[in-house]
Amino acid sequence: MIRVKINPELLRWARERSGIAQEILAEKFKKLPDWEEGEAQPTLKQVEAFARTVHVPIGYLFLTDPPQESIPIPDFRTIAGKAVRRPSPNLLDTIYTCQERQSWYRDFVLVTRQPKLDFVGSVTVEVPHEIVAQAMRKKLGFDLAAHQECPSWEKALRLFIDQAEEAGILVMVSGIVMSNTSRQLDPEEFRGFALSDPFAPLIFVNSNDTKAAQMFTLAHELAHVWLGESALSDLGVEPSLGSQREEVWCNAVAAELLVPLAALQSELQRQDEEPLPELLCRLAHTFKVSKLVILRRLFDAKWINRDIFDSELKQQVERLKEHVKAGGGNFYRTTLARVGHRFAHALVMSTLEGQTLYRDAFRMLGVKKTETFNKLGHEVGVMR
Repeated sequence: MIRVKINPELLRWARERSGIAQEILAEKFKKLPDWEEGEAQPTLKQVEAFARTVHVPIGYLFLTDPPQESIPIPDFRTIAGKAVRRPSPNLLDTIYTCQERQSWYRDFVLVTRQPKLDFVGSVTVEVPHEIVAQAMRKKLGFDLAAHQECPSWEKALRLFIDQAEEAGILVMVSGIVMSNTSRQLDPEEFRGFALSDPFAPLIFVNSNDTKAAQMFTLAHELAHVWLGESALSDLGVEPSLGSQREEVWCNAVAAELLVPLAALQSELQRQDEEPLPELLCRLAHTFKVSKLVILRRLFDAKWINRDIFDSELKQQVERLKEHVKAGGGNFYRTTLARVGHRFAHALVMSTLEGQTLYRDAFRMLGVKKTETFNKLGHEVGVMR
């Protein structure tokens, strides 16, 4: 039995990076504590299994020292004004996966001679957020009345996603890494990100958040696309949230896009002295956004003061922590949501035409069977 020499520091680094407790890993790797102390050495098969379990490239474990990993896009996430801890393997792998998909789609757009998207990078933070929100509404065909008429937040979100994709933006919504249900994405770590590109802008939304929260995430990341900047966000509705000016501006644009101040003031005139809890419920249902967004807009409209805003915000955040994501749903529609209808349509078409290998298409779609691929082709209208 061949043993391999691994720097114990790398084993500790890989374990801590994974976020999996040593006690849990030790159930599968009995000698892990001894490996980390340098008192024993694993076999090559054990190293391979360990690397798969902690989601680290096996080559990293043969380095002299732990690598310095960094997020490949601007990171605007903060907690109490401070930078967030190092990224999890799930977050990094999700970004890398989306970058690969975006790169493929960009080549597809160039080969098929599709034009640049003129709205990407068309504004700066110097432009008033009301003007940008109006321009976005026009480009997306975001009709407030149609949005409000949706019977549920889920339907409203689906409509919003379809409008963004129709404009040329890749929108991917998932709560797991690729199709691995054991690798859940934590909304406490990130809620979404934008990968800006004039030919293939991409937005990723963490579906382990509420539907209402996903709505705001999509709107926020759309604002980043209009800025022409890639960004990783954890978001928040506070008017002065974050040390980055871009995040504060994108929050303001998103809030105005989803809940225009003029429309809100019109709603507020309908009833006098409506209790705040009832007001939040009614307006959240009307605009199909979270109560947090409504709370922020009430503050913007000077309907409530800062003390009431801060107190109610704290209560709402605590309630949201109790939210449990519901699973299930149609497998193929869920898969399409994870990669986006626009991306899946282009990839299936390119594969059937022989421009892309089935192997590569399967990997980027996160599927393993030809039958599944063909079914997705039917779902996006490429195959009859």
